[in-house]
This record gives sequence, C-alpha cells and structure tokens, in this order.
Amino acid sequence: MLDRELGVKAELIEGHLGEFTVSVGDKVVAKKGLIFFPPDKKVLIAVRKALAESPKDRVGTTNEPGAA
Repeated sequence: MLDRELGVKAELIEGHLGEFTVSVGDKVVAKKGLIFFPPDKKVLIAVRKALAESPKDRVGTTNEPGAA
C-alpha cells in the first residue's frame, strides 16, 4: 500500500505478539489499538505528513504474523 500510494518501500520488522506499529525514521506515526488496526487512509495520511517533515527518513512497520 505504501509503495503503491506514496512510492515508498516499507521495511517489515518483527515485533511483539499482536503489535502493529508504523514509523518514519524514529517517529511512530500509527499504531494498532487494543483490538483494531488503524485504517489504511489514516496510515497513509500520517506517513505522508511525516515524510513531508523529514523526507530522508525511512518507513518501517512492525507486526507479528497472524496478529488480528
């Protein structure tokens, strides 16, 4: 999604069970709540804003396979 919509490649980093965190550089821009993942649109807006503030930062996501 990030590649298609924003032209950036995400790096997947293994996290804790049930974790889903999106960061740009060292800044967390979106996280999974107790139960629900953030909507795609909200993640795109947050990443777009963070990249505009610091375009050299990389995008990373952290999740555990099978997390719901």
